[in-house]
Amino acid sequence: MDDFPTPPPRLQKGRSKGTKFLVVCALAVLMAIPALLVFALLMERTNRAEGVAREIGDQMGGEQVFLGPVIQVPYVIPTRTSTDEKGNRVVLAQESGNLIVFPQTGKASAATKSDVRSRSIFRVPVYTADLNFDAAFDLKDVQASRPGAVLMWDKAQLVTGATDSRGARKDIVAQINGASVMMAPSGPGVTGFSPDGTDFDLFAAPLALSDTATPLEIKVGMTFTGTRKLGVLAYGKSSEATITGDWKYPSFGGGFLPATRQTDETARKGGFSAQWSVPFIARGLPAVIDQNQMMTLGKSELSVTFVEPTNPYQSVGRSLKYALLFVGLVFLTYFLFESTSKKELHPAQYILVGLAQITFYLLLLSFAERIGFDAAFVVAAGATVTLIAGYAGLIFHSRWRFMAAFAVFGALYALIYVLMRMEDYALLVGACSAFLVIAAVMVLTRNINWYGNRIEEA
Repeated sequence: MDDFPTPPPRLQKGRSKGTKFLVVCALAVLMAIPALLVFALLMERTNRAEGVAREIGDQMGGEQVFLGPVIQVPYVIPTRTSTDEKGNRVVLAQESGNLIVFPQTGKASAATKSDVRSRSIFRVPVYTADLNFDAAFDLKDVQASRPGAVLMWDKAQLVTGATDSRGARKDIVAQINGASVMMAPSGPGVTGFSPDGTDFDLFAAPLALSDTATPLEIKVGMTFTGTRKLGVLAYGKSSEATITGDWKYPSFGGGFLPATRQTDETARKGGFSAQWSVPFIARGLPAVIDQNQMMTLGKSELSVTFVEPTNPYQSVGRSLKYALLFVGLVFLTYFLFESTSKKELHPAQYILVGLAQITFYLLLLSFAERIGFDAAFVVAAGATVTLIAGYAGLIFHSRWRFMAAFAVFGALYALIYVLMRMEDYALLVGACSAFLVIAAVMVLTRNINWYGNRIEEA
């Protein structure tokens, strides 16, 4: 029998690594769907926590902002007049309103004692504040600020306010030139106070002033409860405020930052102390205004927020923003293991790995609500890294790949934690890390036959 000629080698097209890489990338993007579901759950838990805070705030007074003592003076301005048969002037039409007179100097102090109220797993910082306000009024130039207006000093009232009167724990007593006056909820003549759009509960006392040439010294003391924030409006032409407390995690905000502050052990046994000074020109309002101008006074708020350090939702939310990046990095690691071994992974196995990573965020959220974010991260990251690294060792039948995967994934989740704690540099660190990882992948895959072609003998 004649021997058949041996055919020449031919190019046999195998499975394309490039196609597999594109499939892996698509699967990584697909993992954004369950990540969005986890984010929706996070929003639901955040809203529930806010709802609990509002419920407790309804009982304690909520986030309180206080207005120190000011004077309200009704006025009228004749707009159309006539003369009667006897030559007397008769007012046919007039405009009316209320002037708000701020003190020349206003000094406020608030001393707070803090606590935490819990409902189920949710915690809300609450406080009791003893407040004292001093105000020095000079009324002799008020008329000059409204020429043509008739000021009704006999109907003038002393006015103070708070965002929620349900937080009051004592009656409010004012000292007017040494005389004690009990303040009461304001009547219909005191309306329209909405600094920064926030409706105030107002308290008033009649003044019935007959002598506006004599300076007026007023002191007001009050005790209120509230939740999470305490603020004081700059109620004087020149205002000073001091807020002290025993809460260890204050955050200062409002329209002005404190001139001095202490938050270490020297400040009330680990609490805080802050002082503000707001000069007349910085407040942006004249000494006498119409009542409808009170809206802009909210910009002068001097406040401290009682931050709850165990609140996990913000940290978990930041970690979720990087979910797609870190799922993609784990998929790349598995792809490199697959490309350097004889084992070929099915897309379903990549999906299982991705779901394990998404479950990490569920574990993190659920444990953080119970034991705090740091401890929850150790538990959730440890379980997830062990699972996906162990899975790599099982499917590739290699102890070495298990150890390599454990080291890589451990470093990856350590990077997640660093990003959560480095708020100011999170973007910079994340961008640099992503660049270095992509560069490493490009180097490690430089010899891969992406088309999957191989020479096969016939």
